Amino acid sequence: MTILIAACGLDCAKCDAYIATQANDQAALEKLAEKWRVDYHAPNITAANVLCDGCMTGGRTVGYCNECKIRACAQEHGLENCATCPDYACETLTTFWVNAPQAKANLEALR
Repeated sequence: MTILIAACGLDCAKCDAYIATQANDQAALEKLAEKWRVDYHAPNITAANVLCDGCMTGGRTVGYCNECKIRACAQEHGLENCATCPDYACETLTTFWVNAPQAKANLEALR
């Protein structure tokens, strides 16, 4: 099983956008875009907006990843993810973990 940990600790390999992109499954990308248009109240999301090769790979990323403060901070500090950060468990990260406890568990396992 592939594990691809994002800066925040989420496992990109379990994300529907990543899975559909890697499978080159246009139907799944269209379906996901339709779902996200509703879920995120974002009527302009298209299949092209959900293409993703993983948060920290340098490839294609979904729209929000380009705005993510956690990802930007990790990139600025040259980190693969936050597990190795000297300021680990900063306020930005701990606030995110409230809604994504598995992300914290993933980073803790890496530490």
